[in-house]
Formats: sequence, C-alpha cells, structure tokens
Amino acid sequence: MTPNLTALLLLGLVIHPLFPLGTLSKPTIWAEPGSVVPWGTPVTICCQGTLEAQMLYLYKEGHLVTRDRPKPLEPGNKVKFPITFMTEQYAGWYRCHYRSPTGWSEHSDPLELVVTGFQGKPSLSAMPSPIVTSGGTVTLQCGSRMRFHRFVLMKEGEPRPSSTLDSQRHTGGHVQALFPVGPVTPRLKWTFRCYGYYSDTPWMWSLSSDPLELLVLGASRKPSLLAQQGPVVSPGQHLTLQCRSDVSYDRFALYKEGSRDPPLHRGRHPQAGLSGADFSLGPVSPSLGGRYSCYGGHNLSPEWSVPSEPLDILVAGQLPSTPSLSVQPGPTVTSGENVTLLCRSLSSVDTFLLSKEGAANRPLRRRSKYRAGQHQAKFSMSPVTSAQGGTYRCYGSHSTSPYLLSPPSEPLELQVSGEEGGGTILSGQRPPATFLVPSYMVSGLTGFSLGGKTPHLWALLCCPLCSPGGLSATGCTPETRWGPA
Repeated sequence: MTPNLTALLLLGLVIHPLFPLGTLSKPTIWAEPGSVVPWGTPVTICCQGTLEAQMLYLYKEGHLVTRDRPKPLEPGNKVKFPITFMTEQYAGWYRCHYRSPTGWSEHSDPLELVVTGFQGKPSLSAMPSPIVTSGGTVTLQCGSRMRFHRFVLMKEGEPRPSSTLDSQRHTGGHVQALFPVGPVTPRLKWTFRCYGYYSDTPWMWSLSSDPLELLVLGASRKPSLLAQQGPVVSPGQHLTLQCRSDVSYDRFALYKEGSRDPPLHRGRHPQAGLSGADFSLGPVSPSLGGRYSCYGGHNLSPEWSVPSEPLDILVAGQLPSTPSLSVQPGPTVTSGENVTLLCRSLSSVDTFLLSKEGAANRPLRRRSKYRAGQHQAKFSMSPVTSAQGGTYRCYGSHSTSPYLLSPPSEPLELQVSGEEGGGTILSGQRPPATFLVPSYMVSGLTGFSLGGKTPHLWALLCCPLCSPGGLSATGCTPETRWGPA
C-alpha cells in the first residue's frame, strides 16, 4: 500500500525524481477545501491526469514524496493525497505528474500550500468607504503592528490570492499595504480577507483579518432609517436604529459614515406589512455619535439598494457647559406672530442646535455669534403656526465634533393659540394630544386625508380625539410634517 503523505513527510522520506518528463498533457493539481489552510485543520491535495494515467506522482519542492494509482471509482483518474493535521512542515510548493502506457506527462502547474495562524491578525478596511457604486473603485488597507514584510489579499470564492504587496511603513510603528480593487459590479460578491507574513517564512501566514464585504449599490428603492429614541440621545440610553422598507428585502446593512468598521448586517424582520431590521447598538457612548445610512438587499443577488436618507445620531452631555434658552416676545403667543428663540452660552461653542420634543426631524442648526460676553444664536419662527407649539431645548456643539453636544438647556414650552374649526386651540398643551406614529400606521387608518402626499417616514398628528394609548382616527384632522424628499 502507498505510504500516507503525512507519514512520509514526517519521516523526511523524499525520493529524487528519476522519471523522465514526457510530452503527454500535464495533469491538474489543487487543494480541497483550499490552498490557504489554518494550522491544525485537514487538507487534501488532488491530482488528476488523463484516462490513460496508471500512476500519479506528487512532488514537494522538487522531491517525490508519494505516489498512488487512480481509484476505479474516482472520476477522471484522480488521486487524493490527504494531510490530516496541517502544520508548517507541509507548507510549500507541490507539483504532480503521471505515467501511462505511452509514456510520461509533463509536470502540473505548481500548487502553493500555505498554513495560517502564525502571529496576530491584521486589520482590513476600505478607503474611502466600503460602500461602492457599480463600476466604482476602492482601496483596501491591510495593516498591522507586527511589521510583516508582505501582505496578501484574498477574495472569497477564489482559490488564489488577488494580490500580494510589500509592506510600507505607516504611522505609529504600523506597516500596511494598499490594494486597489475595481471596477466592481453588482453581479459578484466582493468579500475580502488579508494576511501578513515574513519574507523568510513565505508559506507561514498570520491569522486572517476579519472579513470585509464591499456593498455594491444598484438602483433598488431606498429604505428608511429611524431611531426609536429620536436623534438626540444621552449616555446610558440603549440605542436601536430601525431600517424599514415596503420593498421585500431579505437583508439589511447599516453603515456609519467614516467608520473603519465594516457595515453591520441583519436578516429580514417583517413588521406591519414592511420588511426591516433592527440594529441594536448598545448603551450610548460618545463613539456612537455620527451619521448613519442603511441599505436593503436580496439573498439571490449581491446588489444593495440606494442608501436611506442619512440619520444623524447626536450624543448630549459631552461638553462642560449648559446653554440657556429664552423666547421673545414670550412663551404664550398667538398664531401669526413673529417668535424668536434665543440660545446662549458663556462657554465657547461655534454651533447651537434647537430640538423639539417628540419631533422626528433633525434639530435646527445655527452658527453662534459672540455678543455681550456670550455666544448665542437666534431661531426665528416668522410667522409662528400652531404646529410649532411644543417643548424645546437647545444644545451647543463644536464643528470639530458636530455629533457631540452639550447638556440640554432647561425645557421651554411654547404655547401658540389660534382659531381652528370655530374654536380656540392652544398648541403646546393637552388636549390636543401631540405624538408621533410611523407613517405605515397612518396609511392603515381611515378618516385621514393626507392630500395625496406620501409621508417620508413620520406623520405628526395633532388630534383632539386621539391619545397615544388608543389611536382613533374618527374626526381627527392631522397636520403632517414632511421629512426630506
């Protein structure tokens, strides 16, 4: 019986090639499941000759290590050479050839067998972003503190490396390699890993980086993205972002603009006739502040949808000073008057934000001006309407970190009185109840007239007969606040 390849290599048994090379067509050599093998896992080297092949020979770096006859049940005269426990001893270059009644074949093309798991894994990121339009290009950055001499980029599903590059010195003692990728198409899946190695051990690679999937965008309709807690959050709150669509997407992805981390992926979670996914980002911390977008996709296609409208998550309580908020001419006004909210701070801030309690749209931003020893900004409502009544707070921020805010000012309740339906209402008080419901709930109600428009994401209902605890549309006249188109 032919000795096992593992035993032969462990014993150091090699036989120098004594067989002349012939002119018969060369065999094919490959490794299953692949030629890049984690340390300690099994791998099988396969060699396939013509139907006339009677004996196949396997060489490692020019030395014959084993031979075997094709098995009757193996298709196409294929021989398998198993390695049960991969180590650095089996890494290297392999070739095979065969003998037939008419002579000898040429050697196969070389097979490079690599063992991974030596040294820590490098990092892999996309510049400027892992979100790529069809036909676009991107640069993948593989880096490490281990000072590898070379880096290798592997594309999922391909047996050989996409590219191998020498490392370059980077900041902080790191080394890196920059791999250009593209143009990309939505017909293929673009998932990559990278490895590092030293030039004196070219078949002993590091652990694999985490996988990085490029999201290649197509033309499918964009989903919507919202935060359960609203766009302004405080440390300690649990933040969940919801991606929703009336398109039956099977999967969703969430990406934070400028992040080096790959997009988060979630499967479909049907809800109220929509497809969607919830992304739980955990307790709020300053690092969660930023601009987010989500995408939808189908399982049978690597293509992703157009991005949702961006959602800014603003983290309050990150600056030392608390601004103050006042109103002119006063907190109780009549519809049609000119109203100005004034936000002020003794500390230096270059931007002020005004947020209305319960509103889903982004807070208003104004550049601060330095007057009378204070930084301040004015928010005008000219003329004010009953829909603008409510509770307001303001925040300060710096342009260098626009998603980190000061603590909120004390709340200011603006009450706007006016005539509606023959009676006097005072917006900002209850009744009427003012609350937010998703637009898909609005579309399912009867008794509402939305004037032929489609809510972008949320409808703001000012409804005397409704309450957040029990939604009834009878006799209600909604006022709808539209988001960006």
